[in-house]
Amino acid sequence: MPMTTRRATDADAAEMAALLNEIIEIGGTTAYTEAVTAEYLLSRMAVETEQSSWTVAVAPDGRIMGFQSIEPHPDLPDDSADIGSFVRVGARGQGVGSALFAASCENARALGYAKLVAVIRADNASGLAYYSGRGFQDYDVLKDEALANGMIVDRICKRFDLSEKSS
Repeated sequence: MPMTTRRATDADAAEMAALLNEIIEIGGTTAYTEAVTAEYLLSRMAVETEQSSWTVAVAPDGRIMGFQSIEPHPDLPDDSADIGSFVRVGARGQGVGSALFAASCENARALGYAKLVAVIRADNASGLAYYSGRGFQDYDVLKDEALANGMIVDRICKRFDLSEKSS
């Protein structure tokens, strides 16, 4: 499916929240355990500074097929950004993640980052495969992490060196 990517705008927040909430409702692939609102995403996007970026992948019919964020994180070195990825249910394997990752790598390099870090639930096989397929390397395991609903999971930390060619 031909896809374009662009910077997310405030007008995208409701559709992004609906996309994410469907993923949350299914469960098992995100650390989010409770529905999010457009206002919540707007508050996250509002702290977008010269150090972060939110990107959407848009289908020819205008629907948002996925989104990706890159942001600083207090547990990461200054040269590393946290990356989060969400693809519309039923749209895996259609190039959404690849389009988003190419744009996010370009944005991260422009923002001066040297590395991207993803922290993925150990039981999220599709997420682990997505990041591994982009060239992310495992570097740590966070054992027995509590999610907001009390569920305990291990989380795999993966790192991508932005000097590498993006997928």
